[in-house]
Amino acid sequence: MEAGHIFLLVLLGVAAGLLSGLIGIGGGVIIIPALVLMFGFSQHQAQGTTLALLVPPIGILAAWSYYRRGDVNIEAALFIVIGFLIGSVFGARMAAGLSDLVLKKIFGVSLLLIAIRMIFFK
Repeated sequence: MEAGHIFLLVLLGVAAGLLSGLIGIGGGVIIIPALVLMFGFSQHQAQGTTLALLVPPIGILAAWSYYRRGDVNIEAALFIVIGFLIGSVFGARMAAGLSDLVLKKIFGVSLLLIAIRMIFFK
């Protein structure tokens, strides 16, 4: 991999890390579209790569900062993790059977619906 490409990937990580620490987004909302639109990844590759990088060491420092301020509900997080582990297996299996175009459309519609809900509703 060439140095310029590596630099841009690191820059993407910095931007996603900043947004993740700031407002809790990053992986799906920033990294996946950037990998598809800027780096030419397929939707499957972008999702798989993002899931691979979201292992605990990535977010641990940001989570620790929130934890020190009392802004982490450990019990809720543990239950979500259990559900996430189960859901992620089934979600990945479902995604593998979909075309790249269908997966892109599902992703885009999901982001759009979330944005509309957050902007226009309490």
